[in-house]
Amino acid sequence: MRFVAIIPARYASTRFPGKPLAILGGKPVIEHVYRKAAEVLDDAYVATDDSRIEEAVKAFGGKVIMTGANHKSGTDRIAEALGKIEGQWDVVVNVQGDEPFIHRSQIEEVCRCFDDPDTQIATLGKPFADMEGVLNPNSPKIVTDNRGYAMYFSRSPIPYVRGKEQAEWTDNFCFLKHLGIYAYRSEVLKEITKLGQSPLEIAESLEQLRWLQNGYKIKVGLTDVETIGIDTPEDLRKAEIFLSQHANGL
Repeated sequence: MRFVAIIPARYASTRFPGKPLAILGGKPVIEHVYRKAAEVLDDAYVATDDSRIEEAVKAFGGKVIMTGANHKSGTDRIAEALGKIEGQWDVVVNVQGDEPFIHRSQIEEVCRCFDDPDTQIATLGKPFADMEGVLNPNSPKIVTDNRGYAMYFSRSPIPYVRGKEQAEWTDNFCFLKHLGIYAYRSEVLKEITKLGQSPLEIAESLEQLRWLQNGYKIKVGLTDVETIGIDTPEDLRKAEIFLSQHANGL
């Protein structure tokens, strides 16, 4: 199978405008992400609507595809970019442009999900370490079936552990945190971008529920690696500290 990474990157961000070009360890954040993806997969591209990001990617020798400015999601941007890339690709891996510490093993794990021919879409889950994370609505939870396919995603703690004090829930059930890396079979990516928003998606504000509600199968790979996303300038400062402390291991 042939795998290509497409990294959606936009300049406009309410909490951190221009974050793909923010400097981390002497390089733009988007360069860190690109190089991590390119060293694992058959090829990699950045998909953007901003000429400043385009110029930065070309400056470090990366590949970039210009897309429209009115996409409602990164998935839509990736689908347009796929149509402009030469060659035939079996699977498209959506690596978030604000994840400079994404680990090789995570990319490899999401790709391994496609060893199962029933997999249409794949993503990753990581066991929560404590109830504080489980209760955080900004950390979506996943419930899977016995084959590792997603049954539901929620911002609420799921499942409810009956008969136990809430502080004991993680001792009695392995709650899974959803990590925002996706991969799609190419034909499935084209299909899901034609779907309208679903009631579950609107209720939880989670795009992947649109796919589940329309019957698509999402395989969930498992990882024990935690990453640091860059959503705010404060996240960038934390990332700089993390990078200086772990430079030899990244």
